[in-house]
Amino acid sequence: MNTRMKKWFAAACLFGGLFSVQAAHAEAQGDLKGTNVVLVHGAFADGSSWSKVIPLLEARGAHVVAVQNPLSSLADDVAATKRVIDAQTGPVVLVGHSWGGVVISQAGNDDKVKALVYVAAFAPDSGVSINDMLKGKPAPAWVSQLQKDSGGFLTLSTDAIIHQFAQDLPLPEARLVAATQGPWFSGCTDDKVTTAAWHTKPSWYVLAEQDHMIDPGLQQVMATQIGATVTRVKSSHVAMLSQPKAVAAVIAAAAKK
Repeated sequence: MNTRMKKWFAAACLFGGLFSVQAAHAEAQGDLKGTNVVLVHGAFADGSSWSKVIPLLEARGAHVVAVQNPLSSLADDVAATKRVIDAQTGPVVLVGHSWGGVVISQAGNDDKVKALVYVAAFAPDSGVSINDMLKGKPAPAWVSQLQKDSGGFLTLSTDAIIHQFAQDLPLPEARLVAATQGPWFSGCTDDKVTTAAWHTKPSWYVLAEQDHMIDPGLQQVMATQIGATVTRVKSSHVAMLSQPKAVAAVIAAAAKK
């Protein structure tokens, strides 16, 4: 092969490689088109806790809605979630973080829900509350940092947010999480799921290995019990903020099944 032919061949290979990369990128950008993703935040948070995951999913064509839970009871949060599910056209991937895992375990029985994704979340069985799951286990350090208002709603101190809830976020981000947290009614920990949707819906679990809020060992037990496909991330409790790409990838995997 002469020099001119070699140059032509190299240029053709380069062009072909670039075209393949661009085509794959374009396909990936639309691979979730037609997918509805409903995101359910947990205690001490609001819908903005999904702010880093939402654009990643939308860039791939998904229609995404973050529920704004009142955090006043399981029934109230399930009702808020079901209103969002009802508003979607087509199947829904339902995602819950922390307390949101209890909510999706109940709301996920909706016929529109095709898959459940738990992100460092509680995944109780039918007839089980958070307090039932934690009975006999030592209280984590953050419990002493809870503050209760006159209505019985709980908030976490800024110090607990920074060092226990979101310890792997930059300090300004952790302070923002503290400032925007949603107060959580103390009675929610006694609310029981009536029928756990994971018995009939395929489930995925993002296990936060550096979680100080929900013990990673308990997360593993719950993920195993519900038969979830597990992805482990080196993250604090707020994996969707510290590891948004990993969380978005799990949601995308659930959507494609």
